[in-house]
Amino acid sequence: MSDCLFCKIIAGEIPSSKVYEDDVCFAFNDIAPQAPTHFLVVPKAHIGSVSEVDGSNSAVVAHIFEVIAKLAGEQGMESYRVVSNIGEQAGQSVFHLHFHVLSGRDMTWPPG
Repeated sequence: MSDCLFCKIIAGEIPSSKVYEDDVCFAFNDIAPQAPTHFLVVPKAHIGSVSEVDGSNSAVVAHIFEVIAKLAGEQGMESYRVVSNIGEQAGQSVFHLHFHVLSGRDMTWPPG
């Protein structure tokens, strides 16, 4: 999608602080971190949000969660939060599926 911020980051058109990349997904540090460790993992294929996950693309989400577990282990994260906002009212501001991974502080509810 040509006007999607995350598609532009994946394509290298907008710089990011890359954490990980493979054929399926891209992970990068959040530009406004809400915890000492805060990175996002996004699929390279444009999927708007969790509400667009179906049988044709759910393997991508499974792979992303495998990558999250791998990165958390590599970074020594024993406790962390994974968040995906779906829709404007829930706080989604970029309409490309993404998972926030946060660690390094006590997490409260609601997230802050």
